[in-house]
Amino acid sequence: MKLRTRLTAWYAGVFLIAGVALIGLNYWLLAEWMPLEGMAVSRALPADSGMTGVTGAYPGIAAVEAGQLPVDTMVVNGADFAADTMSTVLWQSIIALLVAAVLAVWLGWVVAGRVLAPLHSITSTAHRLEAERLDHRIELDGPPDELKELADTFDGMLDRLASSFDSQKRFVANASHELRTPLAVQRTLIEVALGAPDASDDIRRLGAHLLDTNERSEKLIDGLLLLARSDRGLTSRELVWLDEVVEDEIESCAALAAEKKVTFAVRTRRYLVDGDPVLLAQLVGNLLRNALLYNKPGGSVSVQLDQELVVTNTGPTVPAQAVPGLFEPFRRLRDRTGTAGSGLGLSIVQSVARAHHGSAKARPNGGGGLVVQVNLPETGVRQPS
Repeated sequence: MKLRTRLTAWYAGVFLIAGVALIGLNYWLLAEWMPLEGMAVSRALPADSGMTGVTGAYPGIAAVEAGQLPVDTMVVNGADFAADTMSTVLWQSIIALLVAAVLAVWLGWVVAGRVLAPLHSITSTAHRLEAERLDHRIELDGPPDELKELADTFDGMLDRLASSFDSQKRFVANASHELRTPLAVQRTLIEVALGAPDASDDIRRLGAHLLDTNERSEKLIDGLLLLARSDRGLTSRELVWLDEVVEDEIESCAALAAEKKVTFAVRTRRYLVDGDPVLLAQLVGNLLRNALLYNKPGGSVSVQLDQELVVTNTGPTVPAQAVPGLFEPFRRLRDRTGTAGSGLGLSIVQSVARAHHGSAKARPNGGGGLVVQVNLPETGVRQPS
C-alpha cells in the first residue's frame, strides 16, 4: 500500500472516530435534556393537515387540562415522543457522518498528495540520475520544514557525488595523458636500438617484445583517455550518419578480418544520430575489433543496423553469468587473456552509448560467441530525397 493511501486511511479513520464520539456525546446530552418520562405532550395541528406530530410540555410551560385542549389536538405519551426524537437524531447524525466521511476521504487524499509532492520530486530526480549525469537537483521551494531539509540534504549529497566523480575522471584523464609521453620516448629509444648495425639477434628479439609491450600500453592509455572523455559527456554534437560510420569501420578492419579469416555479413539502413563522430567511430570500431579478435578461424561477424546496432560473432561459448562483467573495465573471460585487447572495448562502447543517451547490452550467441546490441536515439531528420 502506498504512503498516500495509508495517510488517507489514517485521516479518514481519525475523522470517523471523532465523528462517532461527537454523535455519542450529542446523543447523551440530548437524552439528559429531554426529561419526558411519565409526561404527556401535545401539539395543536391544523384540521386539514393530515399530519401527526408532537411537541413537549417542557419545564416552565404551564400544564392544561385535557378538556381545555382544542378538538383537533393529538395527545401522545412523553416517552414515545422522546424515543422518536432520539431515533430521528441518531439516524440523521449517522447519515451526516457518512457523507462527511466521504468528503474527509477525498480531502485526505488531496492533502496527502500535496504533503507528499516534495517526495515525488525527490524520487523523480533520483530516477533521472546516473553516474554520468549528476547535474539534476531538486531545489525545493517552501517553508523550512522537514521535507525542505530532506531535499536540501539530497542536493548537497549530489553536489559532493558530482565533485567526486569529476575529480576521478580528471585524474584518469591527466594520468593517462602524462603516461603517453614516457611511452613515446621508450618506443623511440627501442626503435633506435633496433636500428643500430651492431644489434645482436637477442637484442632484436628483446626489442620486438618491448615494442609489442609498448604498443599494448599505448593502446591501454588511449582507451583510458577515450573512456574518461566519454564519461564526461558530450561538449558538442553534430549530425552523424551511423551507417556510413559502420561502413568506414568495416573497411578499416578488413586487414584484421583477412588475418583472422573472418567474413562480414552486413545489412544496414540510413540511420542519423546526433552526437560526436569520433566517439561513435570508436564505439563501432571497438565492437567490430572485439568481434574479430574473439572469433574463431573461418568464423563470421554479422552487423545489422535497423532499430539498433547489433553485432554478432561466432567465437567461443560465453557463459550467460559472465556477460555483465564484460562491460566493466579490464574484465575479460579467462580464455580471452591471450588476445591483444586491453579489456576496455565493451566498457568504451557502453560509456559512449550512455554519453549519447543510449544503452548497450549483450547476450551469448546460441552457437557460440556474443551478441552486442547498442541502442542510440535516432534523430527525426532524414536525408533529403
